[in-house]
Amino acid sequence: MNPSRPARFAGIAAAVLATAAVASGCGAAPTADAANSKAAKASSAADLGGMAALAKEAKKEGTLNVYALAPDWANYGEMISAFEKKYGIKVNNENPGGSSQQALNAAAKRKGQDRAVDALDLGTAYMQQAKAQKLLAPYRVTGWNGIPAAQKQADGSYLNNYGGYISIGCDAKAVTHCPKTFKDLLKPEYKDKVALNGNPGESSSALAAVFAASLANGGSLDDVQPGLDFFKELKKKGNYVPAESTLATIQKGETPISIDWDYLNLGYAAKLKAKGVDWKVTAPADGEYSNYYNQGVNKYAPHPAAARLWLEFLYSTEGQNIWLRGFSRPALLDVMEKNGTADQAAKALPHVEGTAKTASPAQEAKAKEAVVQGWAKAVS
Repeated sequence: MNPSRPARFAGIAAAVLATAAVASGCGAAPTADAANSKAAKASSAADLGGMAALAKEAKKEGTLNVYALAPDWANYGEMISAFEKKYGIKVNNENPGGSSQQALNAAAKRKGQDRAVDALDLGTAYMQQAKAQKLLAPYRVTGWNGIPAAQKQADGSYLNNYGGYISIGCDAKAVTHCPKTFKDLLKPEYKDKVALNGNPGESSSALAAVFAASLANGGSLDDVQPGLDFFKELKKKGNYVPAESTLATIQKGETPISIDWDYLNLGYAAKLKAKGVDWKVTAPADGEYSNYYNQGVNKYAPHPAAARLWLEFLYSTEGQNIWLRGFSRPALLDVMEKNGTADQAAKALPHVEGTAKTASPAQEAKAKEAVVQGWAKAVS
């Protein structure tokens, strides 16, 4: 996300969400043809003769393996079903509720297996690890030139896909006064109510919450210790709930306050409304933080053509608008706004003001290391 479009807004919600196809792959070793195929060496659709040729090869493979793509995460449910319908390719979405770390582990440990992950959606720190482990195959999508240089790797190893802002979601029927800031979260009235979307040592969304908490408490993008100290205090006061916040835990009343990406909290609000839950969403004015997730092709993808076609679909106008309908900010949004292809209804995102901060890849990697070492001690 463009840091000039940051993060304070009132809680509202309306969403178009769909279900995802979920299955698990087989465990047999793929043929040597996949690793040595022309598709596995292609760094663009042009290398295979264009989009039609790429789609033809992908259909021959017939399958795409992805990991940890929750249906209600940035509208991935609709994304997966639309891809399957358009190309007739079955998407195996393993462990939809998984983390960036689990997805990275799956890619690293399954080399040579037909159940290996074909394409990766990871937070920056984890995508950097994937690159360092030489797990990524350079690939430049058709819309590559329209993506700002700061949002892609020059070597084509990975690029930003969709972004959002850290927000506070709150069940207005279960909580008398919904918190607006990180400072508010320390109040006694929020005892046993505040949760994160996972462990910040494994989850990029939870790590972003630590960044935001740090900014709200005198820290910086280079120093997240104040963020760890904040959660230590939150735990000490009895406000922190050591349970992963999900749509299900919110509906059950287990996590009535959740610090998470705005697109997730806004998506939850739309679904929870039908369940009688009034889920309000606010970006904390004292901890404005934004960032993107990233997309890359696994160098050892058992379905190399399908992996590349998946990226092409994600960065097509159709794919970018699906993310937009999920309340996230797709990488090509600026281009689409200029050429008039952005979904006008979906583009009506919550009003924002101020300037959110965004960690660089180096800052995120440093913060991840600090959190991995200090999180357990902070909340034990």
